[in-house]
Amino acid sequence: MFQTRNRWMVQVVLALAVLAFVGVSVIPIIGAFNNTPPSNQNTASTRGTLPSSDQKSKLEDEVRGYELVLQREPENQTALKGLLQARLQLLSQKEKSEIKPADIQVVIEPLEKLAKLNPEQSEYSVLLAQAKQQIGDREGAAQAYRTILSTKPGDLKALQGMVALLISQQRPEAAIGLLQESLSKAAQANTIQPGSVDTVAVQVLLGSVHASQKRYAQASSVYDQAIKKDPKDFRPVVAKAMLLKQQGKNAEAKPLFDTAAALAPAQYKDEIKKAATASLIPNPAASPAPSLKSTPK
Repeated sequence: MFQTRNRWMVQVVLALAVLAFVGVSVIPIIGAFNNTPPSNQNTASTRGTLPSSDQKSKLEDEVRGYELVLQREPENQTALKGLLQARLQLLSQKEKSEIKPADIQVVIEPLEKLAKLNPEQSEYSVLLAQAKQQIGDREGAAQAYRTILSTKPGDLKALQGMVALLISQQRPEAAIGLLQESLSKAAQANTIQPGSVDTVAVQVLLGSVHASQKRYAQASSVYDQAIKKDPKDFRPVVAKAMLLKQQGKNAEAKPLFDTAAALAPAQYKDEIKKAATASLIPNPAASPAPSLKSTPK
């Protein structure tokens, strides 16, 4: 869990290279399930070996089969997960430009049921929010994030998703307020449930919001606070290095990149070194969304 959370935060930090979050895309929704074993194991074994038309036909048959089961047992979670997996795989066969709201809607239906049946597993609600944002249902997406945060105020993916949604609505002050509120409640939350709020991660996210609005002094101050809180945590060090690089302060950024690479676990060192040497990309207009790497079993 910690490694997954860390990788997510590294990706958020490295996104500062363009002073923007990852753009909204259905790809995170599809990719989130790539490591989830399908209910029908034959799907996994034949994926990539059958011609696309045969694979599509097979997946459509699976969808119909799961739908028949759900007609009899609407809350059969095995069937719901299988249906979701099959529909996502069908979706993954389409080019991004070919994906229509109706294609996302059929993914939303089983996600809504799974989120309701598994309130303790926020991944389903995060995916649901992503999907709703993808079809333009911003209020539905916001409600899904609020549902998570009402019981898990430190849920990083829900926080980033809600922040992303607010930024896309040109509401940076609301995003900053949300993160500041989370930080103000972190001590109490961690007393009740140790480790429930990753304070440094929330600070890094707050700094990245300031950075996205070109409030460099505020961003730098937040990163400095995070570094002071945990000098051995490489994430705010990377974030500050990226911030300096974005401002053209390469000489100041280099020792921070070196420090971050030294502090970081082995699996992140290469990413940090690439970020240190990569050319800057012009800032695109982006509506951010969380990118998930795992799903509930």
